[in-house]
Amino acid sequence: MTEHRRSAASRTRIFVRSVHLWLGLSLGLLFAVLGLTGSALVFYTGIDAALHPAVRIGQAGPAPDMASSVWDRALATGRARWHDPAGKWTIEVTGEGGTIPARFYPSSGHGHHADRMMVWFSPDGRRIIRAEPWGGYLMSWLYQLHMALLAGDFGGQVVGWSGGAMLMLLISGILAWWPRGSWRKAVAFKRDAAPIRRLRDLHKLSGLWSLAFLFLLVATGVLLALPAVTQVLLRPSAIPAPKSNGDAAGRIGIVQALGAAHRALPDGRIVFVDMPAANNSSIRVRLQVPGDPHRRFPGSYVFIDQFSGQVLAVHDVRRAGSGTAITSWIRTLHDGTIGGLPTRILAVLLGFIPALLFSTGILHWLRKTRSARTAGSA
Repeated sequence: MTEHRRSAASRTRIFVRSVHLWLGLSLGLLFAVLGLTGSALVFYTGIDAALHPAVRIGQAGPAPDMASSVWDRALATGRARWHDPAGKWTIEVTGEGGTIPARFYPSSGHGHHADRMMVWFSPDGRRIIRAEPWGGYLMSWLYQLHMALLAGDFGGQVVGWSGGAMLMLLISGILAWWPRGSWRKAVAFKRDAAPIRRLRDLHKLSGLWSLAFLFLLVATGVLLALPAVTQVLLRPSAIPAPKSNGDAAGRIGIVQALGAAHRALPDGRIVFVDMPAANNSSIRVRLQVPGDPHRRFPGSYVFIDQFSGQVLAVHDVRRAGSGTAITSWIRTLHDGTIGGLPTRILAVLLGFIPALLFSTGILHWLRKTRSARTAGSA
């Protein structure tokens, strides 16, 4: 009976190692690419600003307050440049001095991967300092490669479902390594061993010590890439989409919208304001409220009638249920912003691990295959 159990355990271990090998051979390169691009994107706004010094003008100056005329002036400057009455503008409120980042979505674009123009206005809102299409410059190209393999919604699905298989790759790796004898030997690195053994040890230890972090990064990446899966698993509250009353005359400006949003959520920090096209859409102001972990992409919104300035709806993550609360942590866990600079640096370092695992795994497999062929022909 004991011998039978040992034989079954041996067959199971061989099967798990085979699964790990073939998952690694088929997904390893993609895993490495996603890891390396993810490392670059941890500080992508800072890197992009360093590559384009023009967007850093006026950084030492004071940040415009919510009642400043620069917001509406910048919007007017953008609309004068792009004559698309059905296009949507998103203005970023950075809370800092310097250029004003914005995004212009033409009327032909829809969805998360829609075409958009990234625009930087001068600090006074009178001039356009820089304007480039999303995906047309290095950091945005890397972002699209990381999120969707440069293939839009279909690429996002590929990344998401491949991430699920990568979780199996990590699980099979720990099962294939799980020691049957001494744990001390299982975590040792033998420097004086043969090259093939050193490769195996390097691959094993790199995966072992980074496993929990990699699993967290991959799992959160899957949830970001597959929002439908996130909806099923976590059931976050739906974000409202109220309509404006199109019968009213005239439209309110950004300053009036910011004031209405602040009154609706006075303890919120305004981050983005979406100025809709000439239709019945509402103005959407995005805010970070206390307890929301992500500074740049928080999850609370105030919706405002673009004609009357009336608040139509408020989506406050603190009152949206446990599913929404959990969902609000996904992005900050994935991009390393959860603990500030130290965890962002950790996220950068972890992004190199998949490339290390892929290269050491491939080299070990090639050496082992070559050794087997040599032994077979002897």
